[in-house]
Amino acid sequence: MKTLTHYLFVIISFTVCLASTSFLAEPSKDIRTKNDILASEFYDMEFEAIDGRIISLSDFKGKFILIVNTASKCGYTKQYQDLQSIHEEYKDDLVVIGFPCNDFGSQEKGSNKEILNFCQKNYGVEFLLSKKIKIKGEECHPIFTWLTKKSLNGVLDHKVSWNFNKFLISRNGNLLGAFSSSTKPHDTEIINQIK
Repeated sequence: MKTLTHYLFVIISFTVCLASTSFLAEPSKDIRTKNDILASEFYDMEFEAIDGRIISLSDFKGKFILIVNTASKCGYTKQYQDLQSIHEEYKDDLVVIGFPCNDFGSQEKGSNKEILNFCQKNYGVEFLLSKKIKIKGEECHPIFTWLTKKSLNGVLDHKVSWNFNKFLISRNGNLLGAFSSSTKPHDTEIINQIK
């Protein structure tokens, strides 16, 4: 009996030793910074494009991303033209994504098809558009939840107050800043970070 107890003690000790060794060795395999983790979470997200395709944000690694909540009947709607312009000018380095939303002043009441037709006919929009989303309340799209909460993006809390708020993401998937509706897409605050 004494030998059996001794034998079990040796096996348990050896198992504990192995487990603690592999636990201690684990961090050296994958040491990631907080920014790496936040960027990874950003690139893990996806959205449904206005034409029904599923788009993964990881497709845009290595490029800046400008995300804008848009509306067709807003005083800032003319910014579609500026967004198309920077899309064309910086397309090698920048991805522009518009997220139509009816949460602010009910200024985007149309269907996804109507929104797409409006944008193409009036502004020649060729940059990516998502299907219409929600930003306010519990139905907030996960991308905008990440963009507006410091606990998720690691940079800032930002309340989307109206249509055409803008968010600039770095080539590495980190939030660089949030900009109000009145900040034009060509503003130096945005462009100087892309150049």
